[in-house]
Amino acid sequence: MNHFTKFDNKELGQTLIDLALDYKKDPRKDQQKGQGKRIGCVFLNPSLRTRVSTQLAASNLGVEPIVLNMDKEGWALEMRDGEIMNKGTVEHIKDAAAVLGSYFDMLAIRAFPSLTNREEDINDFIFSQFVKYSGKPVISLESAIRHPLQSLADQITIHENIKEKRQPKVVLTWAPHIKAIPHAVANSFAEWTLGMGHSLTITHPEGYELDVRFTKGATIETDQNKALEDADFVYVKNWSSFNDYGKILSTDPSWMLTEKSLSKAPNANVMHCLPVRRNLELSDEILDGNRSLIQKQAENRIYAAQSVISMLLDS
Repeated sequence: MNHFTKFDNKELGQTLIDLALDYKKDPRKDQQKGQGKRIGCVFLNPSLRTRVSTQLAASNLGVEPIVLNMDKEGWALEMRDGEIMNKGTVEHIKDAAAVLGSYFDMLAIRAFPSLTNREEDINDFIFSQFVKYSGKPVISLESAIRHPLQSLADQITIHENIKEKRQPKVVLTWAPHIKAIPHAVANSFAEWTLGMGHSLTITHPEGYELDVRFTKGATIETDQNKALEDADFVYVKNWSSFNDYGKILSTDPSWMLTEKSLSKAPNANVMHCLPVRRNLELSDEILDGNRSLIQKQAENRIYAAQSVISMLLDS
C-alpha cells in the first residue's frame, strides 16, 4: 500500500479491519514501530474527529504528528501549472508539497470540494496535487469525493455489530440540511460497503442521485419508508445534488430519521459520521437512544487511522 486514498479491494479492506480491531484491544502494543518518524497532518478545512483521531493513532505507534492548518496558517496556494502568480496566491503547490515531503515521512491531507466546478472536484484536483508533488505516502483525511478513513471506521463498526450470520441489510439515507454538503462521505460509504460485499440500499429524494461510479450494485429507492423496512444498519447523511452540482433541491423535514421512520425496522442500528444537526438530520431520540452506534464510530476512527499508518510504515 503506497497511499491510502480510496477503497482498493476486499482483501485489503478486511486486513485493515482486522488490524484495527487488534489495535483496539491494545492500542500501544506497537509503540516502537514508528519511532523517529513524523506525519504531517495538513488541513485545508475544519476538523474535529479526523484531526484528533489521526494524532492519537500516530502517537499510539510512536509517530510524531504535526498539524498544519494550511487554510489559516499557511500561504495562499496556487494549484494550477503555468500560472503567472500576479494575483492573490503566494506559493505554488509544487513548492509547498515538495517542502512538506522533505519534512515528513508521510502526509495526511484534508481538502474539501468547491462544489462549484464539478470536473475539478470529481478528479480530486487539489488533493491529487499534494500526491503528485510531495513524493511521500499520502493518507486522505477527506478529499473532494472520498472520505476513506471514515468509511473504514464505519466498516469496523458494522463488523463489530453484526448480530446474525446472514448478510445484513445496509441502508444509506439522505437527510435534510441547511447547507450544501459534499458527497465524499456518501460516496465513500457506498464504495466501501459494496466493496466489502454487503447489500446496500440508497434512499434519497428525486434529484439527489450520487455519482454512479460509487453506487453501481446498490438498490436505489426514492421511498424512504420502503427502503428502511427490515434494515439492520441505517447510515444517515446529507449531500447536495450531484447532477445539478452543489445545489440544494430539497429540505423536506419528513426525511429526518426518527423512531417513527424505523417502525418497520425494529432491530436497526443507526450510524452517522458527525458532526450532526440534531433534530434536522436525526432526532434526539435516535441519537441518544439504544440504536445509535455514532459514538462507537467516532472511537473507531482512532483504530482505522492506526491500522492505515501501521501498514504504510510497513511499506
